[in-house]
Amino acid sequence: MSKNTFSLESWLGIIALGSICIISLANVLVRYTTNASFAFTEEFSVFLIVILAFSGAAVAAKSNEHIRVTLLEKYLGPTGRRIVYVIQWLGSLIVLSLIVWYGGLLTYEEFTWESTSPGLGYPTWIYLIWLPLLAVAIIFRSTQNLVSRLKQDDYSVEAQQ
Repeated sequence: MSKNTFSLESWLGIIALGSICIISLANVLVRYTTNASFAFTEEFSVFLIVILAFSGAAVAAKSNEHIRVTLLEKYLGPTGRRIVYVIQWLGSLIVLSLIVWYGGLLTYEEFTWESTSPGLGYPTWIYLIWLPLLAVAIIFRSTQNLVSRLKQDDYSVEAQQ
């Protein structure tokens, strides 16, 4: 990812973080001046934190800045590195696919049951739909990262020869 361009996930993260800051600051100011607080701040903040975490994970996956153990990568040859890259990608794919499946199932159940949130009474599927959608985004960005790393490794092998 170029440093000057922002992906959709970047903008989602920026909007989520900005919104958390604004509603939290507004809640503090209102509570300080009136001894009352906004009822929606906790519900929206939790929802926005999930969006922030998953959109940030998608950005990190695309730009190869996710948490991983690189000790093996440094000491393995090109073939070993490719194997490690694929194993890392497969591990992410398995975990994120489970999130997509079960998050989608939970979202569908909440939609069909017409469940509402306890604080504001909004349909809970509106909050839950972001979990599988952003997990799909992370899978997509991880796959882009894998392809990029494999190509980069191919170029480094060619340069050494």
